[in-house]
Amino acid sequence: MADIYKRLAKKLDRLPHGFPATKSGVELRILRKIFSPEDAEFALKLKPLPETADHIAHRLHRPVELVQAILDQMASNGQIGSFKLKGKQQYALMPFVVGIYEFQLNRLDKELADLVEEYMPSLMKVVGGYKPAVARVIPVNKSVDARLEILPYEDLRQFISASRSFMINDCICRKEKELEGQPCTHTKETCMAFTREESAFDDIRYGGRVISKEEALRILDETEREGLVHATYNIQQDPMFVCNCCSCCCGFIRSIKEFQAPYLLTRSNFVASIDTETCDGCGVCANERCPMEAIEATNGTYAVGPDRCIGCGVCAVACPTDSIRLVRRAAAEQTVPPKDVIQWAVERTSARSGPLMRLALRFWLARHGEEM
Repeated sequence: MADIYKRLAKKLDRLPHGFPATKSGVELRILRKIFSPEDAEFALKLKPLPETADHIAHRLHRPVELVQAILDQMASNGQIGSFKLKGKQQYALMPFVVGIYEFQLNRLDKELADLVEEYMPSLMKVVGGYKPAVARVIPVNKSVDARLEILPYEDLRQFISASRSFMINDCICRKEKELEGQPCTHTKETCMAFTREESAFDDIRYGGRVISKEEALRILDETEREGLVHATYNIQQDPMFVCNCCSCCCGFIRSIKEFQAPYLLTRSNFVASIDTETCDGCGVCANERCPMEAIEATNGTYAVGPDRCIGCGVCAVACPTDSIRLVRRAAAEQTVPPKDVIQWAVERTSARSGPLMRLALRFWLARHGEEM
């Protein structure tokens, strides 16, 4: 049992997201905090692709009832992922971020918050160090120039409208910073999960609560008015979650600004543009809204630094003279997200481990019935 946490850490690091080793061993202390030795041993038996309890029990040659009980308890503890797929409850080994850490909402205490803060620079350098990015900014629709087409993967409300189940959680990043003595003034209950599956969150909620589609859309409106940035999985189909991020606490934005992790969050394909003829120089956009300090005063008005702008649009929502709009970036500056999480994983594995590992992953996925 002595090396069980090292084995689990290595398995998590082999996932496309990464879970790097450190000289201090802080990553092992985090795993010891979250997993008992028995839970860590069981987690090592799980795959990163979803399986039913029956399938896992058959594969491990153990009674279904026992395996089901273990899986449900570990999912309740946020140690593994559990979700509905095609009407059946599935279980899988999840990455540390986005995954296990976010599932610790009900178990997060000062000790774990301290450990995660210590690990952040090393962790984010890997998680945010390779293409494709883990997450992407989704622009506030009402801030986009009305003459422009919004593509399906750029329209958060379209994802919400097509979904059937919704869950809202407190932001774990804000909870962590509060435990660190740096409380945030923004709304806490802003992290949302959604899916096309019916009744998907009736059993496993990771500390959140089930909400209606109408409440989900209302929360989006409120976060936009508050100046929070929509960030979701960097894929085109079924992105599954949206974090509504502040610059002071949230890991996506902090990692870009503090930890030199450019591929944790990729900007949208839009950039803010200020009409200097109508701008009255109030400074709300620069002083109160922009999370990236991308707007600066110039000659009595304001201008956007396109290299720093992430195209979120929260500046435009608050402009009293309606002088800010999001316009499309030049074609050479735009990015197209991977089709789905499988394509994302293949591309990410290739970036981290090279083309041979990419081929190996394709072969492994093919053996498990996944279409590429």
